[in-house]
Amino acid sequence: MHFLKLIRPINLLIIALTMYGIQYYIVSVFGGFQKIDAHPIDFFLLVFSTILIAAGGNIINDYFDVKADRINKPEKLIITKHIKRRWAIVTHWSFNGVAFFIAIYLSIKYQTLWLVFIHLLSINVLWFYSMLFKRKVMIGNLLIALLTGLVPLLVVIYFKVSNWHNSVFSPFDPTTWATEIDYTLVYYLAFFAFIQNLAREILKDIQDIKGDELIYVRSLPMAIGVEKSFVVVKLLLLVFPAVALLSAVYFMQVLIDQPIYNVLLQICPYVLIISLNILVIYLIKKTEGTKLALYHNLVKVSMLLGVLSTFYFALLNQQ
Repeated sequence: MHFLKLIRPINLLIIALTMYGIQYYIVSVFGGFQKIDAHPIDFFLLVFSTILIAAGGNIINDYFDVKADRINKPEKLIITKHIKRRWAIVTHWSFNGVAFFIAIYLSIKYQTLWLVFIHLLSINVLWFYSMLFKRKVMIGNLLIALLTGLVPLLVVIYFKVSNWHNSVFSPFDPTTWATEIDYTLVYYLAFFAFIQNLAREILKDIQDIKGDELIYVRSLPMAIGVEKSFVVVKLLLLVFPAVALLSAVYFMQVLIDQPIYNVLLQICPYVLIISLNILVIYLIKKTEGTKLALYHNLVKVSMLLGVLSTFYFALLNQQ
């Protein structure tokens, strides 16, 4: 149980849901009228390797945060209390090693360096984030938010390389035609994940100020103060509603001819996410621990709704 808490299984489950949701969306929406090679075993290996890197990142982050966690969350302290430091570091490198070998296998099979590059980049970013970058104003927050936004894009890269490498192109053989998939929703999801996670990271920094001072972290709340950090969080949470509004204006010409219930079904996930963001913006006033935890969890729920929207739109398309 202590090991499971260390690797944060809920966060790993969200990563898996994100990747499988995008796969399900692509195959369901575009697989009906063109050939798409999903390669389920290889895709599972990609998801598994991504989860291993994320789990390894969680372990190394706690490894370097022992002193701060004794202050911020002593009840959740695992390394040194329940798991020895040397076993934590061995597990971290074991996870990363297995993930990297999976990336090498997939890269050789699909004749691309992208998967090896992304895995190696993620492993190193998580190491240097835990050891160095999280102590710098906003740099650590931006890196984690970028890695979060990279998860949906990794699925796009996988589908592109897995559907282009198979055989020499022939205009007379439809199985060799490059699949034309519209990844717009996935790009929206990646952008949404980046913005929401950046806001969540800043809220987490506000919660962790006392402990972070012990390990010489210079977070945004320490640099500009809690009140100004709240303003930054509010501005970030306003980005998605603003983008959704602009997109609604752009797509209005597509939706205008559809029945009203179809329009409502199409915009339902966006309305829920926007409502949660607006609720957090309205509630952010106090810095008590319970209040901060509430803001943090509401942002997390909005991110989960974004993840589940891929399943929703795939099922909607099948009706």
